[in-house]
Amino acid sequence: MEIQGGGGGSGGGGKSGKTMSPNSKENLFIVFLVTLWYSSNIGVILLNKYLLSNYGFKFPIFLTMCHMSACAVLSYISIVFFKVVPQQMIKSRSQFIKIATLSLVFCASVVGGNISLKYLAVSFNQAVGATTPFFTAVFAYLATLKREAWVTYGALIPVVAGVVIASGGEPGFHLFGFIMCLSATAARAFKSVLQSILLSSEGEKLNSMNLLLYMSPIAVLVLLPAALIMEPNVVDVTLTLAKDHKSMWLLLFLNSVIAYAANLTNFLVTKHTSALTLQVLGNAKGAVAVVISILLFRNPVTVLGMGGYTITVMGVAAYGETKRRFR
Repeated sequence: MEIQGGGGGSGGGGKSGKTMSPNSKENLFIVFLVTLWYSSNIGVILLNKYLLSNYGFKFPIFLTMCHMSACAVLSYISIVFFKVVPQQMIKSRSQFIKIATLSLVFCASVVGGNISLKYLAVSFNQAVGATTPFFTAVFAYLATLKREAWVTYGALIPVVAGVVIASGGEPGFHLFGFIMCLSATAARAFKSVLQSILLSSEGEKLNSMNLLLYMSPIAVLVLLPAALIMEPNVVDVTLTLAKDHKSMWLLLFLNSVIAYAANLTNFLVTKHTSALTLQVLGNAKGAVAVVISILLFRNPVTVLGMGGYTITVMGVAAYGETKRRFR
């Protein structure tokens, strides 16, 4: 913090005080945003795990629908009433189809991630999720045939190798859960590549908050019938759980609001820092989530598993650095 004096030490009636410089205020605000981003991201992962594995609420599709419903309502309030960002309108049928396509892929990634949490420890889930850059690089090449520097692809080797090692050292390894987590990670990467391609023209660009505003209602329309068909007893079980546990509705509501907060703070941190900073902070966030989940859920971990996750995180960090240097 910078200290600025209001008057001389030997003078007469001047005032002496401490004021915060604009840079200090901005830095403090960024620290506050990053703290909120970490809290909301880690909070929603841990709450998802608690609801899906420990609480008896085994409905990942319905849970995702609750998240998307909150995102739809809160995005509208944030943009239309609080003017967090200017509202951008959908300009064509083609643009709407592109947004709907993104929404379907986004649904697949979130549902897959939530299903995996039924079977996998959060620590292992985060290790697999850290391979997102690998899938992003593969899909980007397949879609655009644009090659990165070879050293950049080389940095992806420890990303994959670390997860292979972590899988071998994971005491609670579950094949179906692993496949769902890997699928969710791939879908998340595919969505980011699709987004850069489908909404790349100047007339169709949407910032992430407006994109969430339009994607969320589409996701709800897709997830509602999917939940009723694939999770037919969701209403009965939810009402029964609500009778037995008075905090059920509060947990669902809190979980859904935090899911939106994770998206909002992700946008704000990117806006006030950079995409690269976000990537670095994201790597650290994964490590923090692993430590907290182990402390909360007491899931067993091995030295081999933690070693594999560490290798993956280091590989992701190296990948980000090579992309920055060789772009």
